[in-house]
Formats: sequence, C-alpha cells, structure tokens
Amino acid sequence: MIIFYSSDDSGDEEPASQSDRSEIQGTLKTLASKLDDLSTCNDLIAKHGAALQRSLSELEGLRVPVEGGEKIKAVNERATLFRITSNAMINACRDFLDLAESHSRRWQRILQYEREQRTHLEETIEQLAKQHNSLERAWREAPPLATNTADSPAGDKVFLTPKEEASDEDEDTEFFDAMEDSPAFITVAATDHTHGASGGQPNDWNQEDHVRKELQPRRRRRSHIPDKPNYSLNLWSIMKNCIGKELSKIPMPVNFNEPLSMLQRLTEDLEYHELLDKAAKCESSLEQLCLVAAFSVSSYSTTVHRTAKPFNPLLGETYELDRLEDLGYRSLCEQVSHHPPAAAHHVLSQRGWTLWQEITIASKFRGKYLSIMPLGAIHLTFHASGNHYVWRKVTSTVHNIIVGKLWIDQSGDIEIVNHRTKETCQLKFSPYSYFSREVPRKVTGVVTDCDGQAHYILSGTWDDKIESAKIVHSSRGNSSSEGKQKTVYQTLSPKLLWKKYPLSENAENMYHFSSLALTLNELEEGVSMTDSRLRPDQRLMEAGRWDEANMEKQRLEEKQRAVRRRREAKASDALEEEYEGYQPIWFHKRTDPITGETNFVYKGGYWEAKERQDWSMCPDIF
Repeated sequence: MIIFYSSDDSGDEEPASQSDRSEIQGTLKTLASKLDDLSTCNDLIAKHGAALQRSLSELEGLRVPVEGGEKIKAVNERATLFRITSNAMINACRDFLDLAESHSRRWQRILQYEREQRTHLEETIEQLAKQHNSLERAWREAPPLATNTADSPAGDKVFLTPKEEASDEDEDTEFFDAMEDSPAFITVAATDHTHGASGGQPNDWNQEDHVRKELQPRRRRRSHIPDKPNYSLNLWSIMKNCIGKELSKIPMPVNFNEPLSMLQRLTEDLEYHELLDKAAKCESSLEQLCLVAAFSVSSYSTTVHRTAKPFNPLLGETYELDRLEDLGYRSLCEQVSHHPPAAAHHVLSQRGWTLWQEITIASKFRGKYLSIMPLGAIHLTFHASGNHYVWRKVTSTVHNIIVGKLWIDQSGDIEIVNHRTKETCQLKFSPYSYFSREVPRKVTGVVTDCDGQAHYILSGTWDDKIESAKIVHSSRGNSSSEGKQKTVYQTLSPKLLWKKYPLSENAENMYHFSSLALTLNELEEGVSMTDSRLRPDQRLMEAGRWDEANMEKQRLEEKQRAVRRRREAKASDALEEEYEGYQPIWFHKRTDPITGETNFVYKGGYWEAKERQDWSMCPDIF
C-alpha cells in the first residue's frame, strides 16, 4: 500500500534555501546601489548640462557673426539631446531593476516547488522501503495457514499477524490529507484480527467480484466492437457544410462522437451496481452510506480516457438495459426534452433498491476548456430499510479544446444525504493542479451521523479505487496557515470499497470502452422501436462507415426539426385551447417531496408493453 501524507520541508533543506535567498537579496542590493550611482551621475549631468545651456544661451545673445551663432545653436541642441538620452538611460535601468525583482520571486517559487517535490519523492521511497521490509518480515514469520487463500475470506489479501514489534506500529501509521475543515487524517492499522471481519469493512470485494463473474454468464455478451477508423478530421469539409446555414442547423460530424448515445452513457452509471447490492444487505445505515458514496464516485471511472462526446438523443428516444435474469435489475432511459436537453432514468433491482434521476446538461465554453455541469438530483431508496439517499453530480471539465491533447477532470463537492436518518457524506473532488503535490484525481470524504459526529473517512481517486476507514478517535490539532484548526482522526486500517475493473485488451482502439460499454449497443430482440440500439447513424459509426453515418445523422436531425415545426404549428393554431406540447411516453412530471423540484419520474408500462410487443404508442423518430 502506498502511503500519501502531508509533509513539511525537511530541516536540511532550510540552510540551502536561506543561503540562496540571501544571495538573491545581495545581488538586488548591489544592483540598487549601482542604480543610485547612475542616478547621482544623472543629476550631475543634468546640473552641468543646464549650466552649459545657460552659457550657450548667453553666447547667442552676444553680437557674433551669423556663422558663429548657428554653431552655438547646434551645440545647444546637442546638449539638450544628451540630457534627454541620459534621463532615458536611467529610466531603463530602473525598469530593469523592477523586472529583476519580480522574476527573482518567480524563480524562487519554482525552485522551492522543485525542492518540495524532491523531498516528497524521497520520503515516499523511504516509506515504501519500510513497508517492503515489514511485509518481508511478516511473510517470514507468518504460519503456514496464512498462505491458504482458499479458506481465507479475503481472497488473496495479506494480513499481518498480531505478533508485530512495537516499532511496526509507527510504520503502519498512515496520514491522509483531509477536507478543508479537517485537513489532517491519521489512520492507524488495527493489530486485532477481529477488526478485519467487521461488517462495515467489506474486505472480500475481490473474491465476491470473482464469484460474480463466474456465475454471471447465462448469455454470452460481446467483448469487442470494430476498431475505430483512423480518419483525419478535414476542417474544410465542416466549413463547407456551414455555408449559407443557420448556426443551429450546422451538422457536426461524427468524428467528434463515440458510437453511444447520452442515454447509454447515463446507463453506464450501473457499471458497479454490485455496490448497491452489497449496500442493500447492510444493517448499519452508516456502512450503507459508505457504499453509496463509493457508487457515486465509481460512475466517473469510465470518463478518464473518454474525450469523445456521445450522440445527442432525439426527442422521444429511449434506451433499455434488461439484466433481470443475470444481474437482477432493469433500467430505462428516455429523452424527455430537447431544449434544454434532458433525460430521465429509472432502475429497479430485485436485490433491494431503486434508483431514479433526471439529468439536464448545461455547458459553458471558457476559451481553453469546456465546463459540463449536470443539473438534477439522483435518488436512491433501499426497500428493506426505507433509507432514501439524494445527491448531485460534480462538474466535468474538458481541457485543451483548441490546442493540445484533450483530457478530462472532475471537480467540486458532492453531499449525499440520507433523508430518513439525516446522516450525510461530504465528498470533495480535488481539481488537478500542476503545482500541487496532491495525488491526481483525488477524492476525500467524511461520513457523519445526524449530530455531525464523524464515523468514517473515505479516500481514493475517482479513476481507480475508494477506501473507507472507521474512526476510533478524533481530536483537535494545530492551526493551519490559514488560521483554521485541524481535526485529526485516528482510524482503523482502511478497507477497499470499490476498485475499477481493468479495460479490455485493445481498448484504446475501441474508444476506451469498459466491459459494460462494449455491450450497450449490442442488438437485442424485442426492444422498443425508439431504442438507441436501432439509431442508424450510430450503428453506421460503430461499423466504421463514418461518411454514411454523417449523411444519416443530417437526415435524422432534419426529420426532428420538421416534426418540431409541425408541433409548433399545432400550438399556434390552438390559440384559445390549452396546448400541452410534447409529452414523454414512459415518464411524467411530478413534484419531488424532498427537493421540491418538478422533474420527470417513471409512470410505468414499458416492461408490460415489451411483454406484449405493443409499441403502437411510440413515435417514429428514426
């Protein structure tokens, strides 16, 4: 296990830093003294120059021949130019000194940052060496039974025996950066083996995942799609299609897309549904909240390499994911609005939970990057306990929109609230910074009860894993540099809640799709005629026929515009009668009693219509 901790600059770095600072200050003082000398010289030049000009002016007043007067006038002009030039030289020297002062501070900051990075790496390597020695010693001292992973409830994990030396306790102590109001966590590894079997610390994740994969395959689903073609993007072909058209009617080529719709991307939130299956079995609502928090983070794990945009769904487009037989849940999405674009989602699981959400995407282009802000709340209820959780998504940022390689970051805060018990989880997604010593894509969190007392610490990254650690003691530490008092949490050894599945082989040529994403566009029998799997431009793109996909995409968008024009014409004809406008087929508007917002919720009927194979109520959108 790699240990991440806060560290101050080591003592042996201070003298060197102080000497460098003194050297810079000495150099600046020398430059300032030289500048003072130049200023003195300038004053003398100005004084004597003025006296010279007065003398020359007096000479001009005397009666001298015309030729002599012209020469005196020329000398007077040259003296004036000399004085102006000397003043300009002094001003340039003063500007140089100001520039040197500002750049010296910048170089000093850069040098200090590099020193801190080196110190951090040295300390990390030292800690890794200590852990390596500790693991070797534990392996040598462990009894033969400890190597029998078949009987161990934790699979292939290694647990240290209670016969550790006293000095090992310091080596197992881990320091985590906390959130703003508690910027220091201390995690102490438990020496009592009974802690490892506690119900709230799911340490058998890997084994359960293995069993799931062994028992799952009632139907063999696809694990590959055609490789992404290596088409170069011709900007002229895009500009050519823009000539003479309104901005809203400019067709964007599929070169910017991936062969999935936004409804399918929304369904990808269920990649790690096992977390909710496990949470439904928890007797403790706090332990359940830890798993719900891990589930909320896991939905971002597929975005780290996915820089292409999904297809915008057509109004009335749907997507179903029926995994009732093998995974115990059914999912349905529908595009309920086009302006603004909004999608409603409903999932019902036979394993004790229901999830629903309505997501509206708002975006802002800020020059170098694009901010994508999902609006709307996510609801999750557990049938047995009645616990009702609500949270919202964080902001996604796509960097290097104009120049450079695209990359995605997630930043912001998530508050998950159990509205039955009033327990909360505060998650912080730290934005990436080149000058930060933090782990990239870092996520930290604190789980608190209704009285605000912290019980669990969550830590990890949104693209890899999340761990939880039970708090056994908390105390107030020293004040930080901003004047805030630090909270120090002493916890048991962290336990793995969620770990990202590795991508499939050749994933870089398959749009970096996860194992679930590879199956989402696979054709299935009996789906609705509005299902995203049947969208022709999307299927052509997946097959590698991008030119045909672009033409089909233009046809579908123009068809949707024509339908909207007919709908607007009906609305204008019904001047005196109230015209409802477009109404979704499977969702209807309701006011949420918890958030107070009006949103679309599932009204039922889809799976019954599928059973009857009656899709007569569905619009012809393809």
